[in-house]
Order: sequence, then C-alpha cells, then structure tokens
Amino acid sequence: MADTDLVQRIETLGDTLDRARASISRRFIGQERVVELVLSALVCGGHALLMGVPGLGKTRLVETVGTVMGLDMNRIQFTPDLMPSDILGSEVLETAADGARAFRFIEGPVFCQLLMADEINRASPRTQSALLQAMQEREVAVGGRSRPLGVPFHVLATQNPLEQEGTYPLPEAQLDRFLTRIDLGYPARDTERSILMATTGVEDAIAEPVLTTQELLDAQTTLRRMPVGEGIVEMILDLVRACRPDDPTAPQHIREAVSWGPGPRAAQALMLGVRAEALLSGRLAPSAEDVRRLAAPVLVHRMALSFAARARGEDLAALIDRTSAAVTKVEAAA
Repeated sequence: MADTDLVQRIETLGDTLDRARASISRRFIGQERVVELVLSALVCGGHALLMGVPGLGKTRLVETVGTVMGLDMNRIQFTPDLMPSDILGSEVLETAADGARAFRFIEGPVFCQLLMADEINRASPRTQSALLQAMQEREVAVGGRSRPLGVPFHVLATQNPLEQEGTYPLPEAQLDRFLTRIDLGYPARDTERSILMATTGVEDAIAEPVLTTQELLDAQTTLRRMPVGEGIVEMILDLVRACRPDDPTAPQHIREAVSWGPGPRAAQALMLGVRAEALLSGRLAPSAEDVRRLAAPVLVHRMALSFAARARGEDLAALIDRTSAAVTKVEAAA
C-alpha cells in the first residue's frame, strides 16, 4: 500500500471513530476515557474487561457499542451453575420421520460477533475454561469438531470488584487474553446530573450504527499497517521487562512489591494499543504519551502484588504508572 493511500485510510478511520465515539456518548454519558478504551480494544481486534460497581452503565455501554459498531451481539449472565454447554452449545439426538437418528449441533450464545459476559467471575473454572479457547482461537471444540465463531469475535466482560462472595477468581491465562482492563469510577456531579435528565424521561437516546462488520475488519487491518517508531518499540519492550520482578532492569519498587509480571502478550497488546491511541487522537503514529496512557490498562491485570505489598496497601496501577513514567523519561532523554 502506498504511503499516501495509508495516510488517507488512517485519517478516514480517525474521522469514523470520532463519529462512533459521539454516537456512543449519546447513550453512555460521560466516562470519555472508558469509551476510548473500549473502541481501542475493538479496533485492535481484542477483548476488554470492564471493572466497576453495579449501576455505572457497563451493560448499557456494551449494548450501545454493539449497535454503533454494527456487530451481532449476545449476552450471557454468568452464574455459579452455568455449564460449558450453556455457552458453547450442545449436540442433540433427533429422529427423522423415517426413523433415522442423527445428532444436530445447536449453537450456544458464544456464536456471535460481540459477546457480553456479564459478571464473568461468577462462573466456575470449568465454564471459564470453555470460554478461554473461544477468546484466543476464535473457535470452539464441541463433539470432536472445531467450530469457528463470528468474524470478528470480541468479548466485553464485566466484573464487580466489591462483591466477591460466590465468585471464582479468573485464571491468569484467561486474564492475559483481555487486551485491556477498563476501570469505571463514579461519574462527576455534572455528569451524573446529565445522566439523570437523559435517562428518567419518556424517551431514551438512540445510538445509530456508524460502522459495518466489514468496515470494522478493514479498520483492524489498517491499524496494523500504522507505522511505529523504533523508539516507541524500545519503550514498550523496556516497560514490559521493567515490570517483571526477576528481570535485571526492574526497578527496586517492582522487585519489592510484584510477585510476577507480564509476558510477551502484554507487549503485543501495547504495540496494537498505542496505534489505536494515536488514531483516536487524530495522529498518524503513536508517541511516548500513548505508551504512558495505556500502560496501566494493559498491564494491571497481567501482574500481581506480593503478599507483603498487599499488606502495606500498595496499589498496582500506581506502581505501573511510576514505572512507565521512569521508562519513557529515560527514553526521551536518550
């Protein structure tokens, strides 16, 4: 692809994402950074984990995103008694009019383009493992056959960080499959007032589709063609390696507080994510600021504090911010 053609595609995609952001904001008021991170995950072709207490609009956000991005959406309410077949589907034995019997596969809700996994940590590990293959391979194995899922396929999962009774911690392997973890906080007073006025009347705002499925696939291809400077690549590598407590380059605060750090998939997520950050900011290439802004959402669920650090009340996101600030400052000085 010629450079001028790529530049034009990137600029057009940036304008399209601006329209998508505006359409989402008509139903999901405020939390602009949350909307940006969700759009970033989809354009990167990944999954996102939404963390927040009940009532912040997580379900409303996912439903709106599905409409705006033109995706076929299904929702699963995760519960402790949910079985793998409830997600993947199952084979049933049917008898024809002539008496012949044959198995027919009935697809589960995972066969879609956008899956909302509500309260994902309430399902048992057995059910979580059924979703793991779908998130990584975009296919599931049922009845001895591999069955492809929708194209594209994205999981937007929600989790309540407060109520942990009757929940199962997500396996580290599954957490690693989420491109980003997006934390939703309480809205500002003015934003909450706008929410009250917009959602307690007779009519509710309607989100309009902005992209089609093919346009989203084209956007994901265009994103991967965006150039990334050598300095940004080195910055990403330095940051990921500095967050591993056993790496020689890890700073003292990481060595003392972190029990295990991110793997290569974190660097891949950052490499894609900084491109999306640049797109959403109307730029043609990512910068050091993009790495800093995306460090915590990409790394926080791929690391764990040690027992001593938890006892001291250490905050993992703050440690990541401190590390990313130091790494990007060193790279800028070099």
